[in-house]
Amino acid sequence: MYKHFFKRLIDLGVSSLLLLLLGPFLVLFALLIKLETKGPVFFRQERVGKNLTNINVLKLRTMTHKRREVGNQPVIGKTADVTNVGYWLRRFKIDELPQLINVLNGEMSLVGPRPSVRQQLDQMTEHEQKRYLVRPGLTGLAQVSGNIHLPWKERYQFDLKYIENISLQNDLKILGRTFILLFRGEAYFKNRPLNLNTSREAS
Repeated sequence: MYKHFFKRLIDLGVSSLLLLLLGPFLVLFALLIKLETKGPVFFRQERVGKNLTNINVLKLRTMTHKRREVGNQPVIGKTADVTNVGYWLRRFKIDELPQLINVLNGEMSLVGPRPSVRQQLDQMTEHEQKRYLVRPGLTGLAQVSGNIHLPWKERYQFDLKYIENISLQNDLKILGRTFILLFRGEAYFKNRPLNLNTSREAS
């Protein structure tokens, strides 16, 4: 019941409330982005969503506005392409907040496997592609268990573990650790994977 009904209901309620509360801050961040560099405030990127559909994920722009190839390698820390404002937006995951609109639209969920670029599909086994059976998430089990500090294959295993054990308890666990992660950083949880309640325990 939770997976097929209440999870979406919670997504709608929480994303609506957060967008309302955080709206003024998003306007402030948008102004800071415009003051520092030329280019759009938002960055749109095509990602893979539920059932391998294409979705356009929204982010606050954190990098210089120039054409670059999208690859599988994450951008970590302060690089030449990351703006000064962008560094702090990335550090505290503020750049991801516009994805609440994706959640509201039903393209994403608050919790789930992160939406990937389509190029990654070629590197996944058929079993690993089961991560696309559910809506991608704003945060997920892999993200609170090391994320960019883990190899992709290990992240996929966390995604599959989550899908097998979707429950309100586990979503709350992941959201709680996500809040702590904002201050601790992702590296802190590299060797501290979050233990989920199994489907039997959660039922």
